Amino acid sequence: MHKPVKRSQELKSAADGKQLVDRGKRVLALEAAAVQRVADTLGPAFARAVEILAGAKGRVIVSGVGKSGLIARKLAATFTSTGTPAMFLHPVDSLHGDLGIVSRDDVGVVLSKSGASDELFGLVSQLKRLGVPIIALTGDAESPLGRQATVVLDGSVAEEACPETLAPTASTTVALALGDALAVTLLEVKGFRREDFAALHPGGVLGRKLLLRVADVMLTDGLPILAPDRPMRECVVLLAGKRGTVVVVEQGTLAGVVTAGDLTRLMERTDTFLDIPVRDVMTRTPKATAPEELGSAAVSLMERHGIMALPVLDSQKRVVGIVHLHDLMKAGAV
Repeated sequence: MHKPVKRSQELKSAADGKQLVDRGKRVLALEAAAVQRVADTLGPAFARAVEILAGAKGRVIVSGVGKSGLIARKLAATFTSTGTPAMFLHPVDSLHGDLGIVSRDDVGVVLSKSGASDELFGLVSQLKRLGVPIIALTGDAESPLGRQATVVLDGSVAEEACPETLAPTASTTVALALGDALAVTLLEVKGFRREDFAALHPGGVLGRKLLLRVADVMLTDGLPILAPDRPMRECVVLLAGKRGTVVVVEQGTLAGVVTAGDLTRLMERTDTFLDIPVRDVMTRTPKATAPEELGSAAVSLMERHGIMALPVLDSQKRVVGIVHLHDLMKAGAV
């Protein structure tokens, strides 16, 4: 008797779930369309804003109130982490002593959907007094903020994703995207590299990956080195005790390598191999790396060629160490 009721509830729940998904899709579509419109209309004002930022001798002072203030904080962090010193300054705090952080060499980036928030104008007037150029990200170029700005970036939206425009949604997404576009374009103009990013993020995964060099991991003591005229009986001992790779050195420079795989193939061909000279078994054109090479590059080289270790050579091609794939991976090179 109760099964039809349960089935009806299940159908209603599924219908309600579909409605929720459709509403979520509507929000995403509206916000995506808003960002696309800004991308389609981006023009000379954006180029001018990047030029001002690139030419600044001081910091970027980013400001906004309410939801725009939250986006401004994120933008300040993005600028800083991509090589442009920046900080967030609350417009109200700027009128109570914090304006002292602003210098005439700085650039102001001020975010406001309406461009008419009363809290902004004390800060804006002080920036103008100091001669600090102002880049405005606003939804109204003719607003008081827009009229005072050096450059205006259009952050207007046709509609907010929130019903009845109760909360900034599409407009804050557009402001965030515009800010990211400024920061990323600026880092490219400045030639900011992955290594520079890593230097500013030493505690992150990318930082560890990009800062790790072969010299940080390579072995330098008790290296498994033999001359090419030594017999394979000596090489076998080193292969067993030194992790399966022996470096062959002649007149101070790299002549080849012998691996555990080379030994296995030799043993398959003959039982009398112990007196064979190492030069008859070694790989004569081995892959190698340098102490200053990125650990990730060394890993890539080993993976491409199916090898487990690399001799490390200095600028004169002398063997100064050996680096193993396992040690690089353990150190976070990948």
